[in-house]
Amino acid sequence: MGKVMNRVTFINSVDRELALRGMLPRQEVRTEAHDGLVDTGATTLAIPKDLADRLGCRVIGTRKVRMADGRLADADLVGGLTIEILGREMTCDAFVLPVGAPILIGQIPLEGLDLIVDPRNREVRVNPEHPDAPVYELYVAA
Repeated sequence: MGKVMNRVTFINSVDRELALRGMLPRQEVRTEAHDGLVDTGATTLAIPKDLADRLGCRVIGTRKVRMADGRLADADLVGGLTIEILGREMTCDAFVLPVGAPILIGQIPLEGLDLIVDPRNREVRVNPEHPDAPVYELYVAA
């Protein structure tokens, strides 16, 4: 199986909200689109520091993360980020990786957007059971 790559658009959520309120021109909303590595072994989203800086993401904390080589490290966590993949959007946090690291799209964004990975064809698809919009699983007692 080869790498699965997919286009992801990043939007600064704070900028977007300010634009919606008429406090920032729409053309000044920081937005960038890039190819990211779909990593089903990763928990969440991770972006390189230079992208986080260009998007103006605010560091909201530091967390322990396990790197691909097994070592533990501290990584900054940024918030105020909206992502769009295959026409589906969600707001999420992202870990910050060193400059030059690949964008990693992990399980939380995949689940949140109700996307599935087809490793044979090396592509990401919308869940065929929910082609029009994500469906979320909420199991609560009645």
